[in-house]
Amino acid sequence: MSAKIAAVCISKEKGVRKTNIGEATLIPNWGMEGDAHAGKWHRQISLLSVDSIEKMREMGKQKGLDLVPGDFAENLTTEGLELFKLPVGTYLKAGETLLEVTQIGKSCHHGCEIFKQVGQCVMPKEGIFTRVLVGGKVKAEDSITLWQGIPVGIITASDKGAKGEREDTSAKEIEKLMPEIQGQVIDYRILPDDQDVLVEAMTEMVDQLGVGLLLTTGGTGFSPRDVTPEATLRVIERAVPGLPEAMRRESFAISSRAMLSRAVAGIRGKCLIVNLPGSPKAVRECLQVILPVLPHALDILRGTGGECGQPGTGKGI
Repeated sequence: MSAKIAAVCISKEKGVRKTNIGEATLIPNWGMEGDAHAGKWHRQISLLSVDSIEKMREMGKQKGLDLVPGDFAENLTTEGLELFKLPVGTYLKAGETLLEVTQIGKSCHHGCEIFKQVGQCVMPKEGIFTRVLVGGKVKAEDSITLWQGIPVGIITASDKGAKGEREDTSAKEIEKLMPEIQGQVIDYRILPDDQDVLVEAMTEMVDQLGVGLLLTTGGTGFSPRDVTPEATLRVIERAVPGLPEAMRRESFAISSRAMLSRAVAGIRGKCLIVNLPGSPKAVRECLQVILPVLPHALDILRGTGGECGQPGTGKGI
């Protein structure tokens, strides 16, 4: 049986049962529109399976209760997925939306309605929590599936572009290439060459919006306004020098000016940030160099991939 959404539930208050309304709108980095648990935190949407509810139904009947979806304060009740076995970081396509699993189970507050009436609650052990990466409609009978792609963010650093004086063809070039790595652009911004503005945007896109791959274009040259590498260095926690080194090496075979690029790359949390050049042609050339290794790199970063060593060589990274 393919997995699906069995119920879509909402409540205006916390600590009470939710009502199955059949359809709702999910808002990126917020949660379900009108729901008490929505907000800029890591538990925006809660999910519980029908199988988990069935485990509690017999206990409920002994107390004179007929337990149904929403009674455990879950937003989405599902069928066909063992939710509590999904690791943190798993992506789920639910209707039009994209969710990221952020927590498995929780500490139950004994003031919840089910605990008061039954003396036990399945939500703390088998419920899961997610944040909304891509918003949209969800409704009962919509499919819910594991998604193996990469949520991508793009920042174009350009004073003229930010003023609307120049078309941003470089970002369009990046977006064209993303299907090659199952990438989906979930946030795009064109910003002035201002270091503080770039730092704020990068931090928000990674920490709050859940971008897994952040690609910047522009601002990597010698101009006094070219500050993208400096902004990136303020944001990353670990450097990944091999990626810009490879891009410069391959680009040098095309133009000796490639050695003037100051692009950097690095890791923040579980996101990889890579600086790309400003021109569409150079963007394409550099991305084609690193695209083959990005899915594996991100699998390792998120803890879903194997080691980088090659069998029989004894060599890794």
